[in-house]
Parts: sequence; C-alpha cells; structure tokens
Amino acid sequence: MDSTESLDRTKLFWIGVIALFTAAMSFSMRAAVAGDIKTSIIDVIDFSRAATLLAEALGVAFLGFAMTLFIVSPLLDLLGIGRVIKGAAVAFISGTLLVILANTLGDGESAYRYLWLGMLLKGVGWGATEAAINPMTTALYPEDKTHRLNVLHAWWPAGLIVGGLLGVVTSSIDLDWKVSLALVLIPALTLLALCFNTQFPQTERQASGVSMQDMFKEVIKRPSFLVWFGAMFLTAASELAPGQWIDFALTQKVGFRGILLLIYVAGLMFIMRHFAGPIAHRLSNTGLLWFSSLFAAIGLYSLSVANGPIGALLAATAWGIGVCFMWPTMLASVAERYPRGGAWLIGLLGSAGALSIYFVLPKIGSLYDQSKIEFAGGVSELEQLSADALIEIESLAASESFANVALIPCVLLVVFAVLWFGDKQRISRGGANESA
Repeated sequence: MDSTESLDRTKLFWIGVIALFTAAMSFSMRAAVAGDIKTSIIDVIDFSRAATLLAEALGVAFLGFAMTLFIVSPLLDLLGIGRVIKGAAVAFISGTLLVILANTLGDGESAYRYLWLGMLLKGVGWGATEAAINPMTTALYPEDKTHRLNVLHAWWPAGLIVGGLLGVVTSSIDLDWKVSLALVLIPALTLLALCFNTQFPQTERQASGVSMQDMFKEVIKRPSFLVWFGAMFLTAASELAPGQWIDFALTQKVGFRGILLLIYVAGLMFIMRHFAGPIAHRLSNTGLLWFSSLFAAIGLYSLSVANGPIGALLAATAWGIGVCFMWPTMLASVAERYPRGGAWLIGLLGSAGALSIYFVLPKIGSLYDQSKIEFAGGVSELEQLSADALIEIESLAASESFANVALIPCVLLVVFAVLWFGDKQRISRGGANESA
C-alpha cells in the first residue's frame, strides 16, 4: 500500500506552496526595500562601502539558507518534515522582526549587526523550507517529480510578484519600509497555523527502507553528483544574485523601478513552470538546462547594456526564460539520478545554490563599489559628485556588475552540453534508465 494514501496530499502540497511563497515574498521585499535599508542604516556607517555592506547583509540570508539545508537535510527523517516547516515559519517571523527593529535596538554598527542577524534568520527560514518541502513533494508524487517540483516552485515567482508589487505600492504612498517588510508576517503566521494538526509524510528514503548510512555512501559511491553540486553554484548565481540586486542597481539606469523587472520575470516563471514537464520530456532535463543557460547568458549581458524601458524589458524576458526552470529542474534531476541519496543530496544541492549567492552577491557589490570609485576618479571625488553626476556613475557601475555576472551561464553551456551528450549516448546504447 502506498504510504501516502492516508495523507491529505492536497493540503500538504499547499503547505509547501505557502512556505515557498513566504520565502519568495521575503526575498522580493528585501530587494524592494534594499535602497531604504542602505539609506537609513548603512550610509551613516561607511558611504564609500555602502553597496558592499548592503550586499553582505542581503547575502547572509543565503548563508543561513545554506547552513540550514546542510544541517537539516540529513536529519530530516529524525526531525520530521512537520517540525522543520514549523521552524521555518518561526524563523521567518523572528528574522523579519529583527530587521524591522534594527534601528530601535541599536545605532550605527550595532543596528547593522541586528540587521545582519535578522537577514540570517530569514535565510534559516528559507533553508528549512527547502529542506522540507522538496523531499515532501517527491514523497507525495514519486511518479511525477519534475512536473510537481516545477509546479511547486512556480509559487516562488508568485511570491516574488506579490512581494515586489507590495514594495512598489507601499513606496509610492510613502509608507515606511518597515511597515512594508512587516507584511511578510501574514503568510508566515498562516503557514505556522496550517502546520498544526496535520500529518506529514515520511521521506522517500525512509519509506523505502534505505538506511542513513547508505544515504551518506551515495556521494562516495557516485562522485558524479559533484558535477551537479558544482553546476548548482552557477545556476543559482545566474538566477538569484541578479534578482536580489536588480532594484538597487538598475532603477536609475533603465528609467523605472528595477523591482518591476523582477515582478515581470516572476510572472513569466509562474506561467512557464507549469509546462516544465512536457518541455523536459521533449528535450530531457539536461537539454532544458542547456537552453536555460543560453537564454540566461543573453539576458544578463543585455541587462548590462540596456539603457531604457524597452531594452530592459527585452533583456529581462531573455533572462526570465533562461532562469525559469533552473532551480526545480536541477533538484528533479538529482532526485531522479540519485534516489538513494534522499533528502540529503537534494539539500546539498540547495546548499550549493545558497552558498553561491553568499559569495557572489558581496562580490557584485564590491565590483559595483570599485567601478563607482574608478569612474568617479577616487573616493573623495565620489563623495563630492552632484546628484545627477552620481546617477550617471552608478549607471555605469551597474552595467559593469551585470556584465560580469553574464559570464557565469556561459560556463554552464559547456557543463550541460557534456551532460546532455552523455545522456544521449547512454540512451542510444539502451541505457535510458541508468544514471550519469
């Protein structure tokens, strides 16, 4: 008898949806208020390094994400899916409150430390969410992993849209950024309430009787997983780092709020992820990832040279098509190729993506600051620029930072071409069911 037959699969799937929606809404709200956080907390500490400090504060959420995935994923069977999702909700709530109250709890560098800790906790909530909902979904729908994971992750862009639009609306009516960010508490509290009195499933590994020791041995016995681990560093950097940076970096450059580009891209992702199953069936997962990398490279480079609304919209379209399927298809590929690795390997893959942003996002901020200083002719010259001159300098620095990120999916084109070719060779030899 199927161990999930007695469970309310619809309710459980929607709990996963709300958890991911909360994480995404938190992500886009952070992006939407990043400029306000920089002005109210960071500029007074060190104006010349403000973008770097902001990127470090935003990036630490990804460190919390990575640490939580790495620690919780192998222990998911012991902790229980339900407890982990409840913990995610608590982390979202406490992290959001710390960011909102940072200026109240301290001044200057002290306020920055509270901001940093709040961002870390928000990342912990996100990591706990990914650690639980992906194995839960593969356990609920073992026969349709790629499609179901893409449908689940369609609610990531839905959260981005809602969070981004709320950020724009609250800013347009001059609502304090803290009130805007506090709206994340609504889905977080809803998630916590739904988890009570709900029976959650066992993971696939636990249900199939694969021991924890065998799960850990999967990486040693099948080192090809490390290729996917490395590729996840690059796919995440192509999608999430630009998404967190886009409003701050591109608003002045393209002539409208950069967060609107993220909202538009999220809309594309929400629609397209519902069709991932048929597309992957025609191309294979690796083929889909190769085309995704091609569009991502074109889109990111085009964003670096876009100077107006039309160019920015076309560039964002290419980038959105490119990154649309990356994260869920990477997870589905590993779940299908390494089923004995269970939640741990899925978690490791997510950890790779999060660690990538933790390192890449501050690097983008540093490149932005360096370019800004170089274009201005020095730190003292930068501080003396007029408002109009500063906008021009920041536009040039934004172009430089996005052009550098565009190199990342170019590397992925090579990686996925090799994997795709290998898959085709195995299929032609009659080994369609064998793993790379």
